[in-house]
Amino acid sequence: MRNKLTDLNNHLFAQLERLSDEGLDADAIDREVKRTEAIVSVADQITGNAELQLKAAKLFAEHGQGILPMLPQIGGRKDGEE
Repeated sequence: MRNKLTDLNNHLFAQLERLSDEGLDADAIDREVKRTEAIVSVADQITGNAELQLKAAKLFAEHGQGILPMLPQIGGRKDGEE
């Protein structure tokens, strides 16, 4: 399965809906807040990674093949790696 940023967006909105549930008691709210903090932490990492990939793509678009040796290997494997 390949996740996309739209999937992340759906997860974030689903969590927002859980937080908005009027029927939650104090313990359930506490659990959902902790869950939300974990989700947001992971989401921040995912969006940061996507931003880095976008920056690399922009550099490639602006400077062409010559920039590749200076970019980290994104989305592929180096020779000899599995």
